[in-house]
Amino acid sequence: MNKYTRILVLVATCLVVAYFSSLVTQESVNTWYKTIEKPSFNPPNWIFAPVWSTLYVMMGIAAGLVWHQINSPKREEVKRAMLFFAIQLGLNALWSYLFFGLKNPLLALIEIILLWLMIYETYHKFSKINKFSGYLFIPYLLWVSFATVLNASIWWLNR
Repeated sequence: MNKYTRILVLVATCLVVAYFSSLVTQESVNTWYKTIEKPSFNPPNWIFAPVWSTLYVMMGIAAGLVWHQINSPKREEVKRAMLFFAIQLGLNALWSYLFFGLKNPLLALIEIILLWLMIYETYHKFSKINKFSGYLFIPYLLWVSFATVLNASIWWLNR
């Protein structure tokens, strides 16, 4: 499989995860989320879809570039990095279910901290294999840092 096919497969995978996460999210955004107290720095709802879509595409490109190195001498590093990628992608989807599906900001807060750690570890592992892949993970890491503060604030305001 060539590099571009690998990238396409992983971008598509990330977008499928995004789609299923959005199903849980959409239902609550128009009902429960409207009713809870949010901090003054809460972005408008319309900003989340384009930001997350961009981040999922960047994640897929980063992972595709790393996966492309699977037949290199770094094979074991690539396999480990892709495992962390899969874990963080699963945790990313789980956060939507915990926060919007279960309407549980505290449980989502605990989980997003674990998610942040997995994203950081994925970034670290990707950077060793392909520097550009690491760079592609920086906006994601920054956005989830912001999301963690936002999640904590929402939990605090609504406890």
